[in-house]
Formats: sequence, structure tokens, C-alpha cells
Amino acid sequence: MRVVIAEDLFLLREGLASLLKGYGFDIAAAVGDGPSLLRALVEQRPDVAIVDVRLPPTQTDEGLRAALEARRQVPGLPILILSTHVEQLYARELLADQAGGVGYLLKDRVFTDDQFTDALYTVARGGTVMDPEVVARLLARRSNQLPVTRLTNREREVLALIAEGRSNSAIARRMFVSDKAVSKHCTSSFTKLELPPSDDDNRRVLAVLAYLDS
Repeated sequence: MRVVIAEDLFLLREGLASLLKGYGFDIAAAVGDGPSLLRALVEQRPDVAIVDVRLPPTQTDEGLRAALEARRQVPGLPILILSTHVEQLYARELLADQAGGVGYLLKDRVFTDDQFTDALYTVARGGTVMDPEVVARLLARRSNQLPVTRLTNREREVLALIAEGRSNSAIARRMFVSDKAVSKHCTSSFTKLELPPSDDDNRRVLAVLAYLDS
């Protein structure tokens, strides 16, 4: 699997590259600033990219903006954000295009090699991986407004776990309920969030977006 790494700290960048090489990943490029990241993503078209939010030259949201621009040029390009910061607007924008896998992990909450490499494989396959702390911070904004108030506590819990990239079976195990019960909560949430069945739209992603933007 080919990977592009964007991290401005030399030791962390080289450490990530060394770790992933040990697990059989091919490092297509390892860069330390936003413009270099955009070039690497468009030229290399990796299976997945690991991107820090804040990169030179601005040290604000350069990494995220470069990743979003790359996805506009290369639709479906899988992006895993690995950062110490949660940028709410761009996290929503990453989810909103529904094209390709996306992940958002916090550096200080990645505890094992397996956790990290599993997240990479999930995103590369088109899945969604969101750290629970990222989800919590995103959900904190205007959480008392509609359509959130239509949802029960159980339905909110299910949506939060969906945002973390968990399947219905995984959610059922986490909540100690049946798969059927999880499916029922999902269907009820889709109805309350006014998301009719569609052959084109991923209602799970749209439900999370509607929840986060409420």
C-alpha cells in the first residue's frame, strides 16, 4: 500500500515512515509543508495519505486545505488526518464530499501500532475512522438545536459510533444490544433527520453530517 506522509516535525515524519515501512507500507513521499503535500498527492495518487492539520507556510490549516484541494483534483483520494488539533469546519467538509475514505485521529490518542495501521487500512478501503474525542468536539457545537432534539439519547449514541467508523455489529457489541436494535435506531434517525432512501447517497454519512451540523 502506497502512503504519502505530511508532517512538519522531522523526527515524527521519519518515525512514521520507519514504522509504516516495518509493516510493509510503501512510502511514496514524506513532506513537511502544504504546497509539497498538494504536489505529492496529485502526482503520486497514493492509496492513503497521512496529513497533519497545521503545516508551513501558514501553520494554521495548511495541511487540511491541501488535502481538500487534492481531493478536488483527485476525487476519492483517501485522507487520514493525524493531528493535535480539531478543525471543525474542514472536518465537516472532508466528510461532506462522500468521495473516498476519510479519518481524523488525534496524535495523543493513538496508543498502538495496530490501532494506527487498522485505521489506515479502513480509510484506504473507503471507510470512515473518527476518534471519539474528535466526534465529541464536533457534536458540541449547537447540540441543543433541531434536528438533534428529535433524536433519543440512544440514537445520538449510535450516530456518534457511526461517526467513529463502526459497523452495526460493532455498535451492537459496544452497546450490548442486538444488530436488529441498532438497525432500528439507524432507521429512526434517518427518518427524524429527513434522509429518505437513496441509491446514490450514503445515508450513514449524511446522518452523521446532519447531526454534526445541527
